[in-house]
Amino acid sequence: MTKQHEQLNKLVANLTVLYTKLHSFHWYVKGTSFYTLHSVFEKYYDNTTESLDEVAERFLAIGGRPVSTLKGSLAIATIQEATEKETTEEMVQSVLADFKLLIADLSELMESSEEVSDQGTADMALGIKTELEKNVWMLNAYLAK
Repeated sequence: MTKQHEQLNKLVANLTVLYTKLHSFHWYVKGTSFYTLHSVFEKYYDNTTESLDEVAERFLAIGGRPVSTLKGSLAIATIQEATEKETTEEMVQSVLADFKLLIADLSELMESSEEVSDQGTADMALGIKTELEKNVWMLNAYLAK
């Protein structure tokens, strides 16, 4: 498996875990920020679903085999599952950290894709990275950082 293929597979795994984590946060968020965060987490898991599908299909298009099971995803993901015990602030901080992790991974994917002249994958990664950077800015504003 090439470096780029490994990065794509890890991205698929991380998006799979993140999707499930965001659902958990959407269901279990409580407190005065419930209405705001309930909607935000739903928006994020909808966006994550789109990104996951886009990445997996791109990976297939360039000859890869994306991980497609939860067990397989958990084995290679660097994003941690939710515990169902996070406070509201811990949920937001966790999503913020996950988005930052993905941004770094996407930057590396862009570099390795450009090294093999795969502009399509680099462009896809840039689009996802740009959306995540906007989300990081908004989450930092929410936390007043």
